[in-house]
Amino acid sequence: MLIWIVLAVVLLPLVALALAVRPVLARLPRLRRAAVALQRRAAEAEALRETAEALQQRAEDVQRRLDTTSHRLAVIKGKRG
Repeated sequence: MLIWIVLAVVLLPLVALALAVRPVLARLPRLRRAAVALQRRAAEAEALRETAEALQQRAEDVQRRLDTTSHRLAVIKGKRG
């Protein structure tokens, strides 16, 4: 009789633990896919950030050239007028 009590005390918590862990284990593949998708999106965001920085630099260069051209045009107009 004591063996049955010991088995019940040991096995019932193990069964309860297995039943509690089962839904978590069932979600692991979806969680892995979500983690991979998140990493991919992070890499895409980093690439977009780098592209945005390059575009910002180009815009600043174009602005400087526009300022220089405007200044030169004003000088030319001043000499003519």
